[in-house]
Amino acid sequence: GAGGWSPLVSNKYQWLQIDLGERTEITAVATQGGYGSSDWVTSYLLMFSDSGRNWKQYRQEESIWAFSGNTNADSVVYYKLQHSIKARFLRFVPLDWNPNGRIGMRIEVYGCTYRSEVVGFDGKSCLIYTFNQKLMSALKDVISLKFKTMQSDGILLHREGQNGDHITLELIKGKLSLLINLGDAKTHSSNAQINITLGSLLDDQHWHSVLIEHFNNQVNFTVDKHTHHFHAKGEFNYLDLDYELSFGGIPVPGKSGTLSRKNFHGCFENIYFNGVNIIDLAKRH
Repeated sequence: GAGGWSPLVSNKYQWLQIDLGERTEITAVATQGGYGSSDWVTSYLLMFSDSGRNWKQYRQEESIWAFSGNTNADSVVYYKLQHSIKARFLRFVPLDWNPNGRIGMRIEVYGCTYRSEVVGFDGKSCLIYTFNQKLMSALKDVISLKFKTMQSDGILLHREGQNGDHITLELIKGKLSLLINLGDAKTHSSNAQINITLGSLLDDQHWHSVLIEHFNNQVNFTVDKHTHHFHAKGEFNYLDLDYELSFGGIPVPGKSGTLSRKNFHGCFENIYFNGVNIIDLAKRH
């Protein structure tokens, strides 16, 4: 009706879905009850999706979060989200409502257009970025990206040195593994090999964020909101590595020993290396 959304039947199986038309960064939501009625929702869940097919629940403090709704038909209850949602579709799912009325909602969504660069990989390709060694800093490197995939295995990032040193970020059985091998090729020493695994079920076709920061020997590896801090043993100096990074696969098969490694099949978004927007660069060059 004119007073807002009120489904014919009030039960746990109702939802109100909004299509924002494009991916949007959503920062806050607000609700009211049905205008001039005794219909309002006292608690609800918020779900979001890029495709309108697979949905994710808004979480806070790592738990599914029910929003407290309204206590009357007209007061506005406003929530600033603790962390913004980037999505095209939103779903408001009523959990409880006024026992003397029905489900009734008026909704406002706050946010702004989400600017992003996305590139798709078909499992046979990779994107190689070659950079100027004059721009290299031996002291600090920062790589960030988002990815989504339905495949449980694939190479996200690879960088190799002349003497067998390499850094590889690989999805293995739905978990992300960062392998830093600074073993001395002459002695085949593995004491400088580091393998850190973070995350699980990352092949759920939702976006996941990755951040790798390296300052001298200190490395921070972050997947979504979980960070692992560690020190790289040995001479961890990027100057021993090639001036190229490959995303989505290892460009020359047989490099780094294992042939079994699969290329990445899925999407990357907003790949940055030391502030350089790699996808934008690839589009322009």
